[in-house]
Amino acid sequence: MKSIFNSIIMAVLIYLMSTAISCEKMLEVELPDNQMLSKTVFSDTQTANAVLSGLYAGLWESSPVTGDQSGRLLGLYTDDLTYYAVSATNGLPELSNNTQIDSNQFVSSFWNAAYQKIYVSNSILEGLEGADHIPAADKARIKGETLVIRSLLFFYVQQLYGDIPFPVTTNYMINQSISKTPSAEVLMRIESDVKEAIELLSDTYQNNERIYINKKAAQLLLGKVQMQQLKWSEAEATLKTVVQSPLYQFQNDITKVFLKNGSHIIWQLKPKNNGDAVKEATIYYFVNAAPTSMALSASLVSSFQNDLRKQYWMGSVTVGGNTWYRAEKYKARSSNSTENSIVFRLEEAYLLLAEALAQQNKMSEALPFINPIKQRAGQPLLGSSVTQQQLLEEILNENRKEFFTEMGHRFIDLKRAGKLNELQQTKPNWKDQHKVWPLPQQELLLNPHLNPQNLGY
Repeated sequence: MKSIFNSIIMAVLIYLMSTAISCEKMLEVELPDNQMLSKTVFSDTQTANAVLSGLYAGLWESSPVTGDQSGRLLGLYTDDLTYYAVSATNGLPELSNNTQIDSNQFVSSFWNAAYQKIYVSNSILEGLEGADHIPAADKARIKGETLVIRSLLFFYVQQLYGDIPFPVTTNYMINQSISKTPSAEVLMRIESDVKEAIELLSDTYQNNERIYINKKAAQLLLGKVQMQQLKWSEAEATLKTVVQSPLYQFQNDITKVFLKNGSHIIWQLKPKNNGDAVKEATIYYFVNAAPTSMALSASLVSSFQNDLRKQYWMGSVTVGGNTWYRAEKYKARSSNSTENSIVFRLEEAYLLLAEALAQQNKMSEALPFINPIKQRAGQPLLGSSVTQQQLLEEILNENRKEFFTEMGHRFIDLKRAGKLNELQQTKPNWKDQHKVWPLPQQELLLNPHLNPQNLGY
């Protein structure tokens, strides 16, 4: 685990100097020697906010919610994207073909990026414990936001790897020999941490662009976790607090869903530099030639019938009589002033709530949370005659069409529905073991307590 848990000094220095300052211009001080760094960083609200801003910027740079990570990797891993550069040696063909092994670079980098940010989160939480000069309200907010970030990172690692280590300290002597926590217990601990964060946070955003976490973002994450635990009634209650909030209004204009000023946005990540494009605007883009990397899969494209999302959220390229489609939800590829990378938006709360209600056979209550999304896409609305099975299938299909290439939704939704093995129909190498990735080889070598390797690898 040594490769994951770098020293607190290096972590804070890197995030302060390379990300926090450029992101928010919140801190312009010289830092003293290592022994005094922690006390200096948490000496007042301004410096503590700077470290937190650095953590947010790090999420955008490299983490499971970075625009080129979960959306791309899990889109390839499931059935939303097809990889065309079959001779590539970067590890993506193996993910796309479901032939990944424990030394695959993305199996390792996804894990490492998450745990690096988890380590920084732990350093913030520890730093706050003795920060007597920071007002109580500021300490509560910073702690709440940090707990949500750490919980979201743990959530992605748990979904992808199953039983995982759950470090809550920066103590290397503990972390170097930490063992795995069972997957179900990880979700329980995440749930507990997010509930604590909810009590610490308010609905008020720290920035008009909604680039910092508030109580409602925490509640949406709690709802996601409860949904993966199949706690339908608890998730219903949690998600209703989000959809009923006056902070958010459903975006009826399909052309404005990915603009950063929408009141349907719950939380988004800002690019490091002003004018930078979000990663989602560039990584899927190709034009005037066959794709040399990835394109939307044929099965995904064919699932859209007279759907406005295909018209406005996809771009087509025709060469030699063949047509490929690219994801084009984000469109500002240069001089970007209109787009941030959306992590949570109201539509997710709508579809999760519809599913929670449908699972409890509350059919009429579920329809108002799926029909607005269908209506915006120009699709026929569902009526009162729909059966529970039909509605759950419609919700799964709407999740795919609404959130393709976004934050790994397809994988997480199929996993919750117990339908990951249906990928055998479109992914010829898919096996039951592929419900999780292998634990990274290097981590098992560094810490034998992480054994055994996931079944089948």
